[in-house]
Amino acid sequence: MQNIQLHKTAVIAVVDDDEPIRIALQSLLRSSGYQVKSYCSALAFINSNGPAQTQCLISDIQMPGMSGVEMLEYLNAQGFTIPVIFITGYPGAACIAADTPQFVACLPKPFAADKLLSHIETTLQTKR
Repeated sequence: MQNIQLHKTAVIAVVDDDEPIRIALQSLLRSSGYQVKSYCSALAFINSNGPAQTQCLISDIQMPGMSGVEMLEYLNAQGFTIPVIFITGYPGAACIAADTPQFVACLPKPFAADKLLSHIETTLQTKR
């Protein structure tokens, strides 16, 4: 029962400049019981009320303007401590230091849906 309640209240933010990826993630996460908010860029997320409402953030690393890593650094500087799962089409690219407290995982695109959902579930259970 606690797991069902967790899903109904958890807001997952998706930040990716690739619209088909955002749509696919929204569909997957909603069908898994999460509330989802999506953003086409790091700046769109930062300039919204998203950071204050988000329990877990899924973000592309390589985006025009501000990268996912830069966004995380900015959020940390503003006092937000949102767990983040990075996704990337460039698996060889440096992700982020594994000792960064908010860092959960870095998944190469394409990734298995169950792997992403497992990371989210573990993150949300740890936050409780």
